[in-house]
Amino acid sequence: MNTALAAEELHTFYGKSHILHGVSLAVEEGRITALLGRNGAGKTTTLRTLMGLTPARRGRVTIFGADTTRWPTFRIAASGVGYVPEGRRIFANLSVEENLRVPLVRSGPWTIARIYELFPRLAERKESRGRQLSGGEQEMLSIARALLLNPRLLILDEPSQGLAPLIVREVFRVVSQMRDEGIAVLLVEQNARIGLEIADHAYVLDDGGIVYAGRSRDLAADESRVRALTGASAED
Repeated sequence: MNTALAAEELHTFYGKSHILHGVSLAVEEGRITALLGRNGAGKTTTLRTLMGLTPARRGRVTIFGADTTRWPTFRIAASGVGYVPEGRRIFANLSVEENLRVPLVRSGPWTIARIYELFPRLAERKESRGRQLSGGEQEMLSIARALLLNPRLLILDEPSQGLAPLIVREVFRVVSQMRDEGIAVLLVEQNARIGLEIADHAYVLDDGGIVYAGRSRDLAADESRVRALTGASAED
């Protein structure tokens, strides 16, 4: 199994505030890795550090064998990384079709036609503007735009946030399919149950440090530990 992404001893600051305290993790190709933790644990900061948006003051990030620690975000993305940030940042005044035509074309299997096969709902609403979409449709559109970059690594920040349970299941069905396509997935998720259900490997962050690293099934089987580490149930 090849490693798509490796982070070693990341220390990240916001001004004088020390947010990440020696975070290390790895994401393997063709696997889903979940990063779990309470609100404020440092999950989004970890993703921003990996993407070069909030560079680490100390530590090292390697993506597909290249040291990307000091790379600008656009160069990281161009190396084959798709990033879907929290908050569904689509273009509200553009139609679905226009949103899908924004990303630069990169060679690979993902095209707009294939996106419509994967997300039939987006095909039905391709003339609708972004602001007219439901939260679930906006999340689908955000993931779709990232896939059009034909990434080898997909990073998702809280894709289930604010979505109805049935829509969450649909979104995570697509995330699981990414693994089947051989894409490495790093998933930050507040919903511990569904995150552990689809992930192969899991890390738990607490107060800016990794407090669990191991197989997701082992963590999911220990309900008391899930409650202690993430503040959420693996069953509810």
